[in-house]
Amino acid sequence: MNELEEFRLDAYESSKVYKEKMKKWHDKCILQTEFKEGHLAFLFNSYLKLFPGKLRSRWYGPSKVVKIFLYGLVEVWSVTFGSFKVNGQ
Repeated sequence: MNELEEFRLDAYESSKVYKEKMKKWHDKCILQTEFKEGHLAFLFNSYLKLFPGKLRSRWYGPSKVVKIFLYGLVEVWSVTFGSFKVNGQ
């Protein structure tokens, strides 16, 4: 019974180490961007990632940055879509 408990704890520790390594790798790959009010930005259309169109552009824009909120939330304004909030990444 003790061996089974040790095996379970080893698997838990291994999983924890793996998750920490993956978090470091993921954080390293994210590009930090600084938005300021009044900047123009292009928005990525993630819907086209699921249903790709051969010659369709995956970017909307340019959109004007109206306001920046905490934790990376950005409010943008576009002629075609109006004002809406998006993730800053």
